[in-house]
Amino acid sequence: MGQMRKNLVLFAVTGLMTFGMAALGTAQSPANAPAGRPQYSVGPPQDVVWQQGPATPPKTRKQPNIIVIMADDLGYNDITFNGGGVAGGLVPTPNIDAIGREGANFAQAYSGHGTCAPSRAALMTGRYPTRYGFEFTPVNLKFARDVRAFHYGIRNPVFFADREKDIIPVEQMGVPTTEITIGQLLQKVGYHTIQLGKWHLGESPRFQPQKRGFTETLGFTGGGSMFLPKTDPRVVNSFQGFDPIDQNLWSSLQFYVRKDGGPAFQPKKHMTDYLTDEAVAAIEANRNRPFFMYLAYNAPHTPLQATREDYDALPQITDHRLRTYAAMILGLDRGVGRVLQTLQEQGLDKDTLVVFTTDNGGAYYIGLEEINRPFRGWKQTFFEGGIRGPLFMRWPARIAPGTTFRSPVSHFDIFATAAAAGRSAVPTDRIIDGVDLVPYLEGRKTGRPHDILFWRTGPYRVVRSGDWKLQVTERPAKDWLYDLSNDPTERHNLAADRPDKVAELKRALARHDGEQAKPLWPELGQSPVMVDHSLILNQTEKDEYVYWGN
Repeated sequence: MGQMRKNLVLFAVTGLMTFGMAALGTAQSPANAPAGRPQYSVGPPQDVVWQQGPATPPKTRKQPNIIVIMADDLGYNDITFNGGGVAGGLVPTPNIDAIGREGANFAQAYSGHGTCAPSRAALMTGRYPTRYGFEFTPVNLKFARDVRAFHYGIRNPVFFADREKDIIPVEQMGVPTTEITIGQLLQKVGYHTIQLGKWHLGESPRFQPQKRGFTETLGFTGGGSMFLPKTDPRVVNSFQGFDPIDQNLWSSLQFYVRKDGGPAFQPKKHMTDYLTDEAVAAIEANRNRPFFMYLAYNAPHTPLQATREDYDALPQITDHRLRTYAAMILGLDRGVGRVLQTLQEQGLDKDTLVVFTTDNGGAYYIGLEEINRPFRGWKQTFFEGGIRGPLFMRWPARIAPGTTFRSPVSHFDIFATAAAAGRSAVPTDRIIDGVDLVPYLEGRKTGRPHDILFWRTGPYRVVRSGDWKLQVTERPAKDWLYDLSNDPTERHNLAADRPDKVAELKRALARHDGEQAKPLWPELGQSPVMVDHSLILNQTEKDEYVYWGN
């Protein structure tokens, strides 16, 4: 039996033990809490009361409402906008698609990073996260050790034990408070600001959203939450026994939310539907004043958990893992549709800027091969599959339906676009990497918003200059050069043919590196990610791969 298959059996057995033994989430932190995931004492479900705005609308509305909806690990091919979709298009996403069709589709939209937290930081601050040291997704020491103890076969993880002395508690891994968030900007110009769902930009009180520009918050500050308790009769679970990340999440995540940083309590239903319910309620409460809502779903991130109703609605999908994932997409699209419907019912849809995006591409560790097609790569790589995703903007008062913008844009442009829409000036005491995209959509500006874009995680560095893209990796020691104008799916590495272009782009990388800050905490380890297939398939000697660190 190969090492991969041994790991699959081992993790399946231990996963079933964890599945049966894990409590709902009332355990307290062990004595060595900084090494593990912070835990909450979770209370029963409770009603949420949103602050009520004025009883009547203003005579004139000078500022639009702004809603930013972020999915979690949504693959490029998970929606049907571009003709694809989960399970060969068996799960249409008409509501998500409608934002792009009734507004603007950014055909070359990039995540701020290849993993959750730094991408969210880029969106929230309008800056490269490396400018302020938020380079790696926060993980606790136990997670870093456990994931690197897994053996993949030909290529295995590395753990940098000598760096443990420099690690900080995971709850202290946050975006520095010297950074200015879009919530803070809009709050200062009169917006009622609301954060719902996943935060992942710091768990200690000073980093939490209610301290970073959000008047009201409801969600979880860490990297995730269960969607329902594991044994809830309303849930269908898919456990990936071949994946150490999945194993860690099933054993450590809780099912909870907190209102305004208060005590933790259980949501009343599946997390996706619950966040949608509360988003609808918050819109209704604030219909008569300008509001900014950051609605950050944790779907379809692992653990894979769907409602039984959504699972049962897809009998045509026979693979259990794919069917569970597809049911999560079904729930996500329904949630987006309910938000859009509420705006229409409240008479707010014409002058509300709605943005839809994902934090990064689909993950290689869920074992589904099609989710980022036609692109190569996954979350935890800077190949297009890891950083290309949907970015739609709908604003009927300003953006013509059916608009397609084909130049590269990035998450940090959402910051500048929202600031301009809300009539807030961006900070002038620091570099803001994002730009307002609406003038480009209206034709008042032409050309590319960005001539050059960068990504970095430790020694893995990437630059896109014009249509040339260079990836530089340490493991393997390799350069990957692509001409995206002729090769958008990165099939033909031109590094050996164009050493002049490689040298030119490496000089650009060096200049950019010189402008970035030292990471706030060290990279604890690196794991191999196969570029062209998911974790469920065995490695081969011919596989192209990169090592990703956190």
